Formats: sequence, C-alpha cells, structure tokens
Amino acid sequence: MGAAGLAGCTRSPSRAAAVWEQPTAAPLHVTAPTGQVSPADPVVVAVDGGKIQSVTGLAGAVDADGVTWRSTGPLAYDKTYKVTAHLLDSLGAQVSKTSTFTTVKPRALAAVTFQANGMAALETGGTYGIGQPVIVAFSKAVKDRAAAEKAITVETTPHVTGKFFWVDNKIVHWRPAKYWAKGTTVKVSVNTLGVNLGNGLYGKANATTHFTIGRSLIAISDNSTHHTRVYIDGKLTRDMKCSNGQGGYTKIANGDQIHFWTQNGPHVVLSKERTHSMSSASYGLSDENNPFYYEPEDVEFCTRISYSGEFLHAAPWNTQLGRANTSHGCINLSTADAQWVYKNFMVGDVVEVVHSPKELPAWDGLGDWTVSYDKYGT
Repeated sequence: MGAAGLAGCTRSPSRAAAVWEQPTAAPLHVTAPTGQVSPADPVVVAVDGGKIQSVTGLAGAVDADGVTWRSTGPLAYDKTYKVTAHLLDSLGAQVSKTSTFTTVKPRALAAVTFQANGMAALETGGTYGIGQPVIVAFSKAVKDRAAAEKAITVETTPHVTGKFFWVDNKIVHWRPAKYWAKGTTVKVSVNTLGVNLGNGLYGKANATTHFTIGRSLIAISDNSTHHTRVYIDGKLTRDMKCSNGQGGYTKIANGDQIHFWTQNGPHVVLSKERTHSMSSASYGLSDENNPFYYEPEDVEFCTRISYSGEFLHAAPWNTQLGRANTSHGCINLSTADAQWVYKNFMVGDVVEVVHSPKELPAWDGLGDWTVSYDKYGT
C-alpha cells in the first residue's frame, strides 16, 4: 500500500488591496494499493484530512465515516487494476487520486472438490454416517500443506476439534477424535483464493460445503463367532449370521501376493450397489487352476466397505453362514440380511471387523479410524 500527500494552498497578500489570508486546508493524505496485491484481499482507500465522495474502477462502498472505501468481491489473478478516488479536502475542494496495482501471477491454479470417498463426491446438504471424514481434494499436488490446512475451516455443531491427515499430496482428510455424535452438522470452508500452496501454486477459488450426521449405526462383524451385529443409536437392532474371509495367500499374474481375510478394524461404508459383478479376475487372479479362482457372478445387495473389494452381500450359495469363514474376503450374508443392510446402511456408516489376523490399512477405503487419534496427522 502506497501513500500520496496532497497539500492545500495559500494566497499571498495583494499589494493593491487590504492584507488578508485565505484559510489553509488541512494536509490531505490518501492511501491506496500499489504493487502486487492478493486477489483475496479487499482493496482499501483511506483519506486523512478530507472525505471520500466515490471511488471508480472497482465495485465497493464508502464506510459510514466517509474516510474509508472498501472493495466488494474478489479480484482476478494476474490483472492490472486502476482505482481513482474522488475526494473533498477539508475546505471542500475536489481532489482526485489514482492508484494502479496488479494482482499476483500464479504458476498454476488448484481447484478444490469435496469427496465422500475416493469413489464418490460429497453431496452438499447430504446425510452421512458417524464414520464419515471431511475430505478435501486439490486438483494439483500441494507442497505447502500447512498453508492448505490453514485455509480449511471445519465448523461443527456441537463443536468438536479434529486433525488433518494427508492421504497423498492432493487429498487431505479431517476427523474428530471419536466417531461423530448423531445429528452433528458440519460446515467446511476452503479459502485458498490468493493462497500460495507452494512453488507458485495458488487456489483457484474458495469453496464451501455442508452435511449432517444421521443416526448412529455401528455393525460389528466377529470373525470368531461368525455373526455380524448391528447397533443403531447404541441398541442391538439386528443379529446376522455371516461367513467372512477364509484367509490364506496366493500370487496373481503380476507376481503380487494377495490375501483372503476380511481385514480387521473399523471400515466405513463407501457405496451400495443393487448388483455387482464379482470374479477373481477383478483382483488379478485369472488362473483357472488356482484354488481361489472363481468365475464372474452377479451378486445381489452389495454394500462396499473397502477399495480392495470387501462387501457385505447376499451369498445364498454359502452353507456356512454362522458356522465358518469360507469367503474370499467379503462378509457373506443371507439374502434377507443383505437386503436389510442394503436398505438401512448409508455412506459413512461404520463396520468394525474384530478378531481377524489381517489389519485394514489406512489407505484401503476410509481407514481413518484404524489410526489412533494421537498418531492421526496434524
């Protein structure tokens, strides 16, 4: 912000008339922006020793005191602006002051979107389960994570504190210490316009969203008892016989080793599909001689809980429900139970798998809750 001084004048006594002196205007000082300006910052013109009549070149308004004008609305990147302040000095004389400035020129711009998970966008105004983290996705890699986090505000009712967790250099999650309380409202604001996110990458625009947490639903699938019990608002609502992953390892065509356990730990519901085509080839196992191989089949009432392909689904062929774990990693249910899950579960609900020897990695789905809060991000 630069300053320019405009002084009043005096008139010398006339030799042909009686001596008199014109009153002197108080010094008039005007401050207006110069140089490079952030497009997120309001443009302010202030005057000392006079009043502002108007400012042209940008939309804005004069404060009630008449000595300050502020622009309204954001500016564009890499643009030159000229504002002219039309003033009255202390004696009522009209004075104009023009200031020229430019806004910063980014190397690149990053847009922001909100996700429910890596497979679906967050629905603004939607209702989600108690395990749903806040997920902010940047369109380009962010180097200055601290600057990005500072630009993100999460407001909740009732109020809770939380932490950030970067899944990669583009996606950051935020969660409270414990599952959300039912009925919590969540508002997220990302004010990255004018913010340098590292190496000249700036936020393209500000963004906001909001969502609500619905009733509390936690399903506990026990690998040892072969039962999945659903608790709604803390009360046991449904007890379902199940058959979970049989365990074991095999190698697929590219040489990677895969396993067949239902992974231990809290999962979060990602999506629901009325039917889903399942086959061993979907995870790279195409060798028909492999004992874990199976042909494609359309499976009904599928509720996905991991990116790697864990579902709760109907398995009418499985005669071991409630007796043994024989699946390839999914939670097999009766058709009636799977249909009930499909109807009553929502994205963000929690499915906790217990007594399995294979832990769910944080990256496989929304594994945020597998990480203790003291080790969760920043």
